[in-house]
Amino acid sequence: MRNYSFEEKYGRLRQQLIAGGITLGGIVLLGTLWYYLVEKWSLSESAYMTIITLSTVGFSEVNPLGDRGRIFTIGLILMGLLTIGYIVNRFTEALIQGYFQEGIRMRQEQQAIESLDQHYIVCGFGRTGSSVVREFAAEGIPFVIIDDDLEEVAEIKQLGYTVILGDATLDEILQRAQIEKAICLVTALPSDAENLYTVLSAKTLNPQIRAIARASTEEAVQKLQRAGADAVISPYITGGKRLAAAALRPQVMDFVDGIITGANRSYYLEEVLIDKQICPYVNQTMREAGLRSQSGALVLAIRRFDGNLIAGPGGDTLILEGDALICMGTAEQLRKLNRILGPISSQALRLPKKK
Repeated sequence: MRNYSFEEKYGRLRQQLIAGGITLGGIVLLGTLWYYLVEKWSLSESAYMTIITLSTVGFSEVNPLGDRGRIFTIGLILMGLLTIGYIVNRFTEALIQGYFQEGIRMRQEQQAIESLDQHYIVCGFGRTGSSVVREFAAEGIPFVIIDDDLEEVAEIKQLGYTVILGDATLDEILQRAQIEKAICLVTALPSDAENLYTVLSAKTLNPQIRAIARASTEEAVQKLQRAGADAVISPYITGGKRLAAAALRPQVMDFVDGIITGANRSYYLEEVLIDKQICPYVNQTMREAGLRSQSGALVLAIRRFDGNLIAGPGGDTLILEGDALICMGTAEQLRKLNRILGPISSQALRLPKKK
């Protein structure tokens, strides 16, 4: 037996209430026209007679009625009682089940989703997706989750996250998540095929979005990359490498984990995009810019616009437009560096606020 979602139940109940209201309106119109056309009463008398009949207030007839008129009035009363009883029943169920309050909450959630801008979309709330969400929440990043499992959606709502119930491979669901305004999509759905379809749909709707996908096999990694995924992560392959690194270089792994994840860190890693319009150090060397002396943050690497990575840039390394500076430092040091170089792609740094 199928379990209906709240949205489906709410929609069906609303349709039933609307149908009941239309039926009641039709009965009022029928009664008014009968008394007006058949009994030859005035329009106001016809409407008044219909209303007092349907409401069963017990007022006397406006004008004397013959047998035909009384039979029609009896039928009008029965139709009115059945229709009003149906409406009252549906309305009472809506109150008891909290549909009206939930409907208001749903509209508020939709308004919150529609107001999102420069946000992240997470598809799937399984083991991988839930870990991604926890990291995003820890860093205060605006995001919306898409999941098609009713139980998972209920759990997500209890955690206080914004969620959309639906299939992330469908264009209409991605559009509900405001994919046109999103800057990144992370798809961690159970199957490689679903992740592939989601990446294809996302890149079609927003060619500029950064798409990150989960893959189970090396073959799936290649297919997702060909589909347009900017980064493909295989938990099994990456997990194996991390296990080996933890065994061979445990102190290094502890340090790396301590600066890339978690909310209560002493040091952070951030990337700063160089924009010629706002950065005063374009075409200057690292020595001339003096970023370390001004901010205290350390520039670990520079990724050029063409994708070339310069690790441990020296004093003679030029800072060029379009470069992404990968930096490490405390939250305050990275804030200073951000003020010197300009904002990251019009975003604020994802760092904890000063206390």
